[in-house]
Amino acid sequence: MSCRSVSLPLQRVLVDFGADHAFGRVPDRLREHYGIGMPVSTIRLTTEYHAHCIFEQEMAREVHAGSAKGRTLIGEMDGSMVPVVEVAQGEGDKRKGKVLAWKEARLCIAHELGSATPVFGGHFAGGVEESGRQWERCAAKAGFGPDSRLHAVGDGAPWIANQVEARFGTQGSYLLDFFHTCEYLGAAAPACAANDAAAWLETQKGRLKANQADAVLEALAPHLEVGYEGLVADCDRYLRNRLSQLDYQGALEKGLPIGSGEIESAHRYVIQERLKLPGAWWTPANVEAMLALRLARANREYDDYWRGIEKRAA
Repeated sequence: MSCRSVSLPLQRVLVDFGADHAFGRVPDRLREHYGIGMPVSTIRLTTEYHAHCIFEQEMAREVHAGSAKGRTLIGEMDGSMVPVVEVAQGEGDKRKGKVLAWKEARLCIAHELGSATPVFGGHFAGGVEESGRQWERCAAKAGFGPDSRLHAVGDGAPWIANQVEARFGTQGSYLLDFFHTCEYLGAAAPACAANDAAAWLETQKGRLKANQADAVLEALAPHLEVGYEGLVADCDRYLRNRLSQLDYQGALEKGLPIGSGEIESAHRYVIQERLKLPGAWWTPANVEAMLALRLARANREYDDYWRGIEKRAA
């Protein structure tokens, strides 16, 4: 310890709280649980410092193929918008050079079929190639190996399907999220069956689950708008562009999920719960670091990080 420094055990306490709560609320929790008073600036700087260390450590770590031979893994990927502030470089009042924007952070999960404990991956910067790399690392941590298969489910974004093919090849398959498909059908239903849209929609759902996409397209065809515009055309286009991603019958027969609700839920408790607070804006570097911190905690790798620090300090 030295003057104005923070002991290692206290640093962990600060990061524990800072990882889950807005920095401004942490002092009250410190007083409640430990009877300690700390300024918000120290809490923020300590949390962000260790978040950056965790990010750098994860980026440098090698992840090798897993050993889940002959097993099927479930994989999902999606993006979530987070509030970001970028400050103009140079001299002058930096408060006047701030640019606020919502930008996408991406989250992926992978786990063996039947497991209730997913492995998480994610990133903020780097584009779709980095998304694929993180997904591949995530799957390897979950056990994906040379003889494994990945059943991926997503909302139909072309880049997700492309990354399944690029990263997992013939070992991967991609299924269009059934809920998203039904949203398009639901929007088209009133124009296709004004007197009983609900019954029409249920009929199309049943056809999709029986791999009768052609029958669904036939039901849409008489109601296509002039110029191929409107909700019916949108649904028709959505399905025609993804005909290879509609094997719901095959998935159901194998006990595989046909919806991507798992990743939707994960966004709320991994990313949004901390990075999407009212009035909070993050610099791009701190978004990446805080996301790495949240992922380490979700993956139960957080304790390993602190054990490593304690070992080096001993």
